[in-house]
Amino acid sequence: MRWLDVQATYPNQWLVIEALEARTEGNRRILDQITVVEVCPDSVTAMQTYRRLHQQYPLREFYFVHTSRVSLDIEERRWVGIR
Repeated sequence: MRWLDVQATYPNQWLVIEALEARTEGNRRILDQITVVEVCPDSVTAMQTYRRLHQQYPLREFYFVHTSRVSLDIEERRWVGIR
């Protein structure tokens, strides 16, 4: 799905989404194809779901978003430091 399709299908809701096709342009992440993983009742639940999924599947690209956003403006930050 594209972001406009997601917004039309899930109006005014918190979602956890996964990027199926994505690319980087400059320091922005462009999500070409996404899928809805879970619909959440509020931002706290969305963040908790995101954390759980990220821990279970660290190589997959998850985001939590609200469909009231006009576009997905995702800034990509490079991690510089020691883990």
